[in-house]
Amino acid sequence: MKTIKKLTIGIFLTAAAMPAMAQIGNWGCDEATQQQMLEPVSLYQENIKQYRSSKDVRYLEEAYPFWTQIVANCPKQSKNLYTNGANIMKVKITSAKTTEERDAYIDELMRMYDTRIANYGEAAKVTAMKAMDIELLLKAEGLDRYYALYDQAVKMEGDLEAAYLVKYMEATINYVRAGKAEPTLVVDNYDIASEKLEDELQKNVDDSVKAATIRGYIAGVEGAFSPYATCDQLVEIYSKKFEADPENIDLLKKITNIMSKKGCTDQPLFFSATENLYRLEPTPSTALNMGQMCLQKKEYSKAVEYLGDAVKGVTTQKDKYKAYLYLGHAYNGLKSFSAARNAYNNAAEADRTKGEPYRFIAQLYAASASSATEDNINGRSVYWAAVDKLQKSKSVDSSEENVNACNTMISRYSAHFPKQADAFMAGLENGNRFTVPGWVSESTTVRTR
Repeated sequence: MKTIKKLTIGIFLTAAAMPAMAQIGNWGCDEATQQQMLEPVSLYQENIKQYRSSKDVRYLEEAYPFWTQIVANCPKQSKNLYTNGANIMKVKITSAKTTEERDAYIDELMRMYDTRIANYGEAAKVTAMKAMDIELLLKAEGLDRYYALYDQAVKMEGDLEAAYLVKYMEATINYVRAGKAEPTLVVDNYDIASEKLEDELQKNVDDSVKAATIRGYIAGVEGAFSPYATCDQLVEIYSKKFEADPENIDLLKKITNIMSKKGCTDQPLFFSATENLYRLEPTPSTALNMGQMCLQKKEYSKAVEYLGDAVKGVTTQKDKYKAYLYLGHAYNGLKSFSAARNAYNNAAEADRTKGEPYRFIAQLYAASASSATEDNINGRSVYWAAVDKLQKSKSVDSSEENVNACNTMISRYSAHFPKQADAFMAGLENGNRFTVPGWVSESTTVRTR
């Protein structure tokens, strides 16, 4: 390996440090200190260059003393100082001869990240990076440290990459399995992580690649949480807490939120918590919970009242979507199909990443053959409109779950298309436009089987 030796200022710095000299005033140190750092910067940069071309970690070892000088004296020399610094420190850590030496280098790595935050911000992201490095370097030995850092990062203000939320859930589960916390921690942190992932999905809904990646992270969080997510387990976790403090609004919000997410809305605990929360804090959000509870009890008229209040007052996209979706279910329960369709369309408008509302409209159509017999093919035209909605559902929501559900329904409904001879007798030809009669009243395309 070629050793990068100190060269004379006159020969080496004149060429190599000229770009740096143009940066005076930008390195987080005064001009005199910056001038003193020109030689260490040049030697550090040359070693990094050699490492990148050769992948020989000995160049990182050689860069270390120059790098430490720069970080200590001119911490804003470059943001890459910290990216490269993480690689340098990991080489020092993995080559340490004793546990004490390793731990000292790990502490230095953590201080480097703190310096980066102090000079470049991004506290949430960098704190999560600290957590990931502790987990990588110390594994189970570092559980307390890396869990605390992930938890700190997730609860900070500022953007946090979605991948770190999956790591947060994994760390939480490791922490609970190690006996360091009760299983309620998994439930609580799932609530936090899933909310943030849903928010990230909404921010990136128009970027199909990013949206698909985030959906993968959501699936990862759901998978990690699933062993703790049965309704019986949630009831077991929260029943004692509820009995001990049935009017604790924060607890009631937590119970109703998590049980709603996991589809445990038929549980007596959900009913009791929902009623108490609405009595103590009658807001659009609690009206949403009451509407959901009434749906479970098949009290559809009451559900329409509560959900009607909810859609007028909820402010978040997620809650507006849920309120309209449940309102559609309530109207469906009352056999008010046109009102149900309107509610489902409003849900689709509230969250354009969801294919579910179109699936429900398809079901409404498929159940309405008796209202469309004026088509002269025994109402089978409703299945054309139903399949159209399912195709629309797949176009807006490419998640595996939605696509599989749509394909199953398309296969089932397509089997109800009229035979070609029956369509011919009714004066219908494949490919022609046709308006489904009755309340459906959708323009569609004739198809036969």
